[in-house]
Formats: sequence, C-alpha cells, structure tokens
Amino acid sequence: MSRSKGDRAEERAVAFLVEQGCRIVARNVTSRFGEIDIVAEYNGVLLFVEVKSGRGFEPIYNITPAKLAKLIRTIAWYVQKHRIETPYRLDAVIVRNGACEWVENITL
Repeated sequence: MSRSKGDRAEERAVAFLVEQGCRIVARNVTSRFGEIDIVAEYNGVLLFVEVKSGRGFEPIYNITPAKLAKLIRTIAWYVQKHRIETPYRLDAVIVRNGACEWVENITL
C-alpha cells in the first residue's frame, strides 16, 4: 500500500475514533523498536491503535506475530518513557472502503 493510501486510512481511523468518543493523545509515535499509529484515551484506558486497510483481503492478517512483537516492545517503551500508570491495551482499526471496524485487544 502506498504511503498516501496509508495516510488516508489513518486519517479516517482518527476521525472514527473521535466519533466513538476517544481523545487522540499522539500519532505516529516512533521508537527504535517500531511505530504506533495512534495513541488515544477512551474511558480511562490508554489505547495503542494499529491501523490497517486494504481491498480484497482481510487487512487484520497483516498484523503478523513479528509486527505484534514490535508493537508490544514499542508500547513498553512508551509506557516507561511517559510513566503511564493507567490501564492500556493494543487495539486495531480496520479501514475498508471508508468504513471502520474497531477490534479491541488484539493481543489476546
């Protein structure tokens, strides 16, 4: 997927999360381990959100075990750096044809 398509999907995901009542905390957080697309707060829980989009296949399958490991390491770095003491989890927003699906706690 091209960077511009990814950017559009991420913009759509941000708008969707805000519509659902989330407060966006940060975007495109980068560490030496990887990148977190969106950090948001929802009902007292800090959400680390991976955005995936595509056509003709299930984009969620692009979150491979290797990708999950990078995300988890990046989240651990972020939590330590920002001294996060609130509950947090890793979610995904799947963008297909402009519609969004929010998948909670993708590490289970």
